[in-house]
Amino acid sequence: MGAPFKKFEAHASGGPRIREIPMRMVLPNLVTVLAICAGLSGIRFAFEDRFEPAVVMVLLAAFLDGIDGRLARMLKATSKFGAQMDSLADIVNFGVAPALVLYAFLLDRAGSPGWIAALLFTIACGMRLARFNVLADDTDQPAWQTEYFVGVPAPAGAVLVMLPCYLYFLRLGLEPSRPAAFIATGFTVLVAFLLVSRLPVYSGKSVKVPGDKVLPVILAVVLYILLLMAYPWYTLTASVAGYLIFLPFSVRAYSKRAMREGEKVPPSDIG
Repeated sequence: MGAPFKKFEAHASGGPRIREIPMRMVLPNLVTVLAICAGLSGIRFAFEDRFEPAVVMVLLAAFLDGIDGRLARMLKATSKFGAQMDSLADIVNFGVAPALVLYAFLLDRAGSPGWIAALLFTIACGMRLARFNVLADDTDQPAWQTEYFVGVPAPAGAVLVMLPCYLYFLRLGLEPSRPAAFIATGFTVLVAFLLVSRLPVYSGKSVKVPGDKVLPVILAVVLYILLLMAYPWYTLTASVAGYLIFLPFSVRAYSKRAMREGEKVPPSDIG
């Protein structure tokens, strides 16, 4: 009579043993896990009424979750496990964490409408990520359309929806009152619809810096980071305003490019 239970094989398909996996394969997954920890820590701080560190942790989670995939591709460490892990982390860091932090900070003062807005944002973020994952391998679209996202990307949506927090942290006399909660509720719903819209948003992935402009570009990036460190809430508020102003120009640029290319189809959700 055979043994009732078979020996468990961690790699049933004959893949490499754990001891054979190089550190470069582990690093992207480690960044993903740290992003999840940051997002969940942001929720904890919000429950403790420590809203500034809560927002910082959510933004840190969004940043880490935005670079883990690029890090994996750079290190040639992509894997199916990492892709699934990243997808699960995205909904936490870009959808759940920002919605709960904003709800604990302000939206709860609006009652049920505030909670509905938080739910709509989280669901919209999940739908945005699902649509991206499904259509990411679509190769039937013209190559130039890969320069555009369809709808506002989930990381940008997470940064946008936290605008009411940035404004309050500016210490301009704004209070988390009930009228402000209803305004924030409307803004949250607006961001949710931007996430699932067909709005063509320029990704900037094809931008190439001329050789004689490299140093000024590096200096500009360093300046932005320094401003973000010294004046975080002013810089984030200005960044959100600039991004919202940029969206109509992105739509206009896409329309002109489509006319030039003779295309009448909507952009693909790749990039």
